[in-house]
Amino acid sequence: MSDLLNRAGMVDCKPLATPASTTQAVTPYDELFDSPTQYRRIVGALQYLTITRLNLLYVVNRLCQFMHTPAVEHWAMVKRVLRYIKGTLDYGLRLSCSPIASIHAYSDSDWADCPIDRRSTSGYAVFLGTNLISWLSRKQRTVARSSTEAEYKALADVAAEVTWVVSLLRELGLHTRQPSTLWCDNLEATYLCANPVFHARTNHVEIDYHFIRDKVASGEFVVNFVSTKDQLADVFTKPLPGPRFIALQDKLNVVSLTPCA
Repeated sequence: MSDLLNRAGMVDCKPLATPASTTQAVTPYDELFDSPTQYRRIVGALQYLTITRLNLLYVVNRLCQFMHTPAVEHWAMVKRVLRYIKGTLDYGLRLSCSPIASIHAYSDSDWADCPIDRRSTSGYAVFLGTNLISWLSRKQRTVARSSTEAEYKALADVAAEVTWVVSLLRELGLHTRQPSTLWCDNLEATYLCANPVFHARTNHVEIDYHFIRDKVASGEFVVNFVSTKDQLADVFTKPLPGPRFIALQDKLNVVSLTPCA
């Protein structure tokens, strides 16, 4: 992190509370940045930082979409991320001994949030006990025709990830054989997982997303509704105001790792 600030000439910059603005959309601009190589180097390095600083995942994912033609405004967004990093140099992902070994995951989607192609952003967070072990922020491959479809696709993404985690734990002899719990803040999407007839209007959804129904029917997964205020994956799908962002990063175990005096 210190090396990133040094390379960008921002060692003495003023810190910010959040890495992304809630009012500025990430779109193409006419005025191109005069040093695209520098933009690519800094954003490329930020991708490695998300291995432990997962609260940067959403904004870094967005900045990566303009690697070929970065604009002046995109560089300004990179500088905002670096100003946030300046104030959180001692932050990292906390892993601790967990009294439980069950798997639960949160999935979320911001419907049609991209102003360029109107595709939605999916995000998920997978916990093994109290420890966060997998996370994602990614633009969906196709345009969703409703918020239910976008949330259902996000559920399918996290279902695939949890299936892999369960398979790995079984090989290691560590799986508890309890069903994994998936939390979603869209009530219709949770109904769709258990009752395909309830939403006949979603027949246009691609077949490969429907495998989650088989997982629920077999008892491998339990899909439950969670209120939006308790949706931890919210941080992976959109920029958030300061108090909400700080509260979620704390619940995701991104905390100051500086030893107490």
